Amino acid sequence: MPRIRPNFMDSPYFIDEPGNWHLVSGAPEEVQEEFEAYVRSMMIVDEPGTINGIHIQYP
Repeated sequence: MPRIRPNFMDSPYFIDEPGNWHLVSGAPEEVQEEFEAYVRSMMIVDEPGTINGIHIQYP
């Protein structure tokens, strides 16, 4: 299932360098919060036997 593109990616404060995503200084608080939440969500490691946190039956 495709993920929805976050709004911060369309912000002029967002810098999309390969391997170095960041926000320029002075970014609005709401953009900073959305960016930080997105980065934290990418760090979640699923348990073995799950896809996006959903348990998959296997032998």
